[in-house]
Amino acid sequence: MQKRKLGQQLEVSALGLGCMGMSFFYGPSPDRAEMTKLLRAAVDRGVTFFDTAEVYGPFTNEELVGQALAPVRDQVVIATKFGLRHGEHGPTPMSGLDSRPEQIRRVTEASLMRLQTESIDLLYQHRVDPNVPIEDVAGTVKELISEGKVKHFGLSEAGATTISRAHAVQPVTALQSEYSLWMREHEAEIIPTLEKLGIGLVPYSPLGKGYLTGKIDYRTSLADNDLRRSLPRFTPEARHANQALVELLQQIADDKKATPAQVALAWVLAQKPWFVPIPGTTKLHRLEENLGALDIELTPDDLQHIEEAAAQIPIHGERVPGQLKSLFGR
Repeated sequence: MQKRKLGQQLEVSALGLGCMGMSFFYGPSPDRAEMTKLLRAAVDRGVTFFDTAEVYGPFTNEELVGQALAPVRDQVVIATKFGLRHGEHGPTPMSGLDSRPEQIRRVTEASLMRLQTESIDLLYQHRVDPNVPIEDVAGTVKELISEGKVKHFGLSEAGATTISRAHAVQPVTALQSEYSLWMREHEAEIIPTLEKLGIGLVPYSPLGKGYLTGKIDYRTSLADNDLRRSLPRFTPEARHANQALVELLQQIADDKKATPAQVALAWVLAQKPWFVPIPGTTKLHRLEENLGALDIELTPDDLQHIEEAAAQIPIHGERVPGQLKSLFGR
């Protein structure tokens, strides 16, 4: 397994595993025993970087990850998050934010128990809380690091100014934000800031929440409790309009004897050596397909072709509903 480094010290597998969908977001929750097998299969295949959060479930995803990885805890890096309030069925637009220092401590203690670990490898602020100075957030995590309860500090969907302010108090190891061939908003300001400060990027949804795999089109029916139904980019009309991007990936994939998903992941991996995408899956054959992206070589000519072709393809639909936009890029 290829390795990459986040920040100055945190070495992880070049491809991580996003665990959210094993308990939350994409319709009915899969069988827990099957997800335990999948997590252990990922370890067997060299994956060392696993992503979860308190609100996934809520709670159930951390419990699943903690139990499944307990036998191999010394071989893996576990990332989790604080800062989103949640109801019985996870975070909602009305749930709000809470990164008060006392809440960070409470959530961290609870996460340590659910994850069955003495220290969280990477602790992210899930979304920036405008009611709590980022210096107070970073300072609290700095204290948790000094106490041995946390090893590394991360942010998620934070803006460039916030990243810089936090980093001045406690070095930020990684920013986790959405990034893929159809979500490139961070290239203008945020990615240059990360590069300047030596902070890694952990792209979530590198496969466009499944759309870039080519397995979803405008005719695909999403389950009633699949939260993609609420995303403007997943209306049937937007999916139909965005098909040209999948066709581009399919064209490159045919040349490489690969799949669109593998090309989409290989493209993310090729952007910077300090990008570590975390595609999620609930199926072993998809895990193996995703890992196959590490063997796909995109040449400079391939990358230029993708760049030029993608520039001619407008992306239709906002990535999040209007009422959630305030949670991104603060």
